[in-house]
Amino acid sequence: MSDPQPPRLAFLGAAGTVTGSRHLVEVGGRAVLFDCGLFQGLKALRRMNWQPFPYEAGRIAGVVLSHAHLDHSGWLPRLVKEGFRGPIWCTPPTRDLLRLLLLDAAAIQEEEAAHANRHRWSRHDPALPLFTREDAERALDRVEVVRFDHLEEPFPGLSFRYARAGHILGAALVEAWLGSGSGQVKLVFTGDLGRYGLPILRDPVTVAEADHLLLESTYGDRDHGDEDPGDALAREVRAAAARGGMLLIPAFAVGRTQEVLWHLRELEEQRRIPKLPVFLDSPMARAATQAYAAHASEHDDEMRLAARWGEPLSTARFDVVETRDESRRINGMKGPAIVVAGSGMATGGRILHHLRQRLPDPSCTVLFVGYQAAGTRGRLLVDGAAEVKMLGEVVPVRARIARISSFSAHADASGLLRWLGGFVRPPRTTWLVHGEPEASRALRVRIERELGWRVRIPDLGDSVELDGIVAEAEPAAPGRGAG
Repeated sequence: MSDPQPPRLAFLGAAGTVTGSRHLVEVGGRAVLFDCGLFQGLKALRRMNWQPFPYEAGRIAGVVLSHAHLDHSGWLPRLVKEGFRGPIWCTPPTRDLLRLLLLDAAAIQEEEAAHANRHRWSRHDPALPLFTREDAERALDRVEVVRFDHLEEPFPGLSFRYARAGHILGAALVEAWLGSGSGQVKLVFTGDLGRYGLPILRDPVTVAEADHLLLESTYGDRDHGDEDPGDALAREVRAAAARGGMLLIPAFAVGRTQEVLWHLRELEEQRRIPKLPVFLDSPMARAATQAYAAHASEHDDEMRLAARWGEPLSTARFDVVETRDESRRINGMKGPAIVVAGSGMATGGRILHHLRQRLPDPSCTVLFVGYQAAGTRGRLLVDGAAEVKMLGEVVPVRARIARISSFSAHADASGLLRWLGGFVRPPRTTWLVHGEPEASRALRVRIERELGWRVRIPDLGDSVELDGIVAEAEPAAPGRGAG
């Protein structure tokens, strides 16, 4: 016997953009949210964070969280503020990282609001934070951990299981079974799918089948190239040392920082780069690095072997910068030296005062090692901006700006096709999310051409019934009840 109403999926974020991952499933009279992320990047996207959630928060039975990155988790405090009272499910490592990221994001929100009120630069009087540390703590109180490979059955009509997605510590892809009887369908949600062969974490797990697939498409229009990220990093470190200046590496505190430290340590041991002073100027990155070390069960064989002989995520002249005063003292230092600091897109964090100090210096190198979303300061710099605005100043750019694309923790187009090759039968429909339009369109063409699958790209607010005969997505009903 099947359910009278088939499950319905609404695309409430990460549709036509790489941020704001939010996918609402209604099944058996209940609603479950897959991810609850912040919109980031362009101002028009960031403004969407202030809009009421398009579904009554108190009616959502739970949130299935894929991983801790803020574009997948950062709106949770706001959801709780709007009345959500259900569980937030995630893996044990994600729980540890989530505390770091949400509390840090809340502190930044509070500091920016306070700064706006002191200097009266906001259009709002008073300026308010999107959420506070108290809101973040209330969200964290709702977290319930689910182990990898454990089948969780929160209520009739929904069961799900986490499998390792690579990407960052704790990241999971979700296999979910919706409905019951002959009407049951299997939905697979990749979250952010990692790459094969990266150090530290295990490779993504293959999935054999799904009725419907929610697939990320961040790099759907390109490949990362064949160059080993360690080779590229060695070249940039040597070039920066030869210039005698500082090497600034804006890096995400979770995932990218740990990978950069791994390669720096390995390159030093191989004597491929000089043993320069390396400053980790990010309290959150330090805590995240400790979390990476603590979850040994998530390590790949390479990481486990390295851990037997020493500290895999530390260099010979490694210094963790604790206080803001210690961070500012780096500004008075001469190179060569390396500073790794957040944020990865230069949208905030301690990297900003290093950039303000060093961007006018032709001997400095700024090395980006991650995706730079449209509208971010990092994107402006890699696109060749002659000046950038930060901390209330217009700063001229005379430093050398470099980028290594092969450091990405996202699967590229070929990596996504490789992962899709694990399916023994095609999904009824593959929905491409979490990608800019050109990336999603390119991936759609490639999947249709190489695999012959049915692929759709939803618009923000679309919804669809997940039954045996898949209809085209349709706009969600207006108001606070999507679908």
